[in-house]
Amino acid sequence: MTTDGTRRVALVTGGTRGLGAAIVARLAANGVTVAAAYRHDDRAADALRTELGPNAVSTYAVDIGDPEACRSLVDDVVDAHGRIDYLINNAGALVERTVQEISASDWNEALGVNLSAAFFMAQAALAPMREQRFGRIVNIGSVSGHMGSGVQVDYAAAKAGLIGLTRSLARAVARRGITVNCVVPGGFETDLLLDMTRTDRQVVEAKVPVGRFGRPAELAHIVASLVHDDAAYVTGAVIVVDGGLSMGT
Repeated sequence: MTTDGTRRVALVTGGTRGLGAAIVARLAANGVTVAAAYRHDDRAADALRTELGPNAVSTYAVDIGDPEACRSLVDDVVDAHGRIDYLINNAGALVERTVQEISASDWNEALGVNLSAAFFMAQAALAPMREQRFGRIVNIGSVSGHMGSGVQVDYAAAKAGLIGLTRSLARAVARRGITVNCVVPGGFETDLLLDMTRTDRQVVEAKVPVGRFGRPAELAHIVASLVHDDAAYVTGAVIVVDGGLSMGT
């Protein structure tokens, strides 16, 4: 709740499936009004609205690779709810391929969806957040950007870029009551694992010190803690949630 008793409003990109859906569900359970953006999967969006209820979540089909679409999405959410308190930049796309297989268009698309979209979404959301003098932005990275991957070069580069984006935005807006942090997930039990066509998932899971991949609700817990009013002193942080995978063997 805000100081005047109104509900907080969150916008979650990639919010109808996988980690995004878990984040949406956790925020809604905490009494937050949530707008979930997605690209194609209308069925998943319908299922999420049915599960959580139309008063808890609204869904928006949008291509966040388009900067104008990002601005329009933020405007639509503010028009519908009067404010935007939390932005969770969760949307991402992974296609595993070798360095030689990455074309110029592949590279640009990977950076557009996994890095540029987060910038344009944040740029748009910061306007109403500045007026409120309150805001929480959480960028969802990847352990690939932390450790590197020979078959995820474009994806890993984009996700690594989120760290620089996070810390730079955090410095830019810290005096306005706005925090910006980055959560770096390792392997989680979501559809994204199916996109790992050249990585042996069993080998990766065996290297995780806690002995398993993560559960989406575990990541959602970290995100929910970062957007809490009492998290005002946490900004520019990079929080790795990977069961210890990135410590190495």
